[in-house]
This record gives sequence, C-alpha cells and structure tokens, in this order.
Amino acid sequence: MTTEARKQEEAAILDVVKGVYQAWNNADPDAFVAEYVEDASATLPGSYLKSRQEIRDAMAFSFNGPLKGTRSSDNVLDVRFLNDEAAVVISRTGILIPGETEAPPERTAYATWVLAKKDGTWQLAAYSNSPSVGPGGR
Repeated sequence: MTTEARKQEEAAILDVVKGVYQAWNNADPDAFVAEYVEDASATLPGSYLKSRQEIRDAMAFSFNGPLKGTRSSDNVLDVRFLNDEAAVVISRTGILIPGETEAPPERTAYATWVLAKKDGTWQLAAYSNSPSVGPGGR
C-alpha cells in the first residue's frame, strides 16, 4: 500500500470511529451500529454482546437510562493495519456528564476496535474496552 493510499484508508477508518461517537453524542442507537457488521461483538466490563442487534439494543437501553445526557470523548492512540482488509484502532475514551469537558479517570477506558474492509467499506467487527484505572486506583 502506498503512503497516500494508507493515509486514505486510515482516514476512512477514523471516520467510522468518529461516526460511532457522533451517534453516542446524539443518543442514536441505530446510527451507533450503522457501521458494525451483522455478527459484530462488543466486550465491555461485565458484558459480552455478540451481534449488531444486541449492541444496538444495549445502547438504546443505556441512552435512555444510565448514559442519558452523556457525551463521549475519544482520543485515538494508534491505528495498525493487519493487512489490506483488517485494522486495529486503540483509543482512550471517556464518558462526559453534562457540563464536563474532561472525563475523570473512573469514567475513562482504553478501547480496542477491530475493523474489516468489506465490499470496499470499513466496518466494525469487534470492540472491547478496559477501564483506565485498575483496582486500587491505578
């Protein structure tokens, strides 16, 4: 892959990630999963979701419950191509309650996004996150 092609592919991948966070900020569960493959998975502390529909339903519940009114922050730390049709993105993400500009450590996590290129379009195949603060506040 040429340097220019790689930049274009990376930009397309980052657009997918940005779209997920824009959907969160709009509390839109359908847009949230629009770029997920049908059999996508999400592993979060305390849960494992194994389809786009399960992820969508969990986000719909959360947007109307524990995450109501929240926004997300995201800082991409790394984009790594595994081959021309698979990539991994590592980011630090946070949940912002109204009025906050930065999430406290207890509401931040490191996230791993696995994307696959299908029919010329990057889609999310798997997502996982881990709290940025470990047991004992580390």
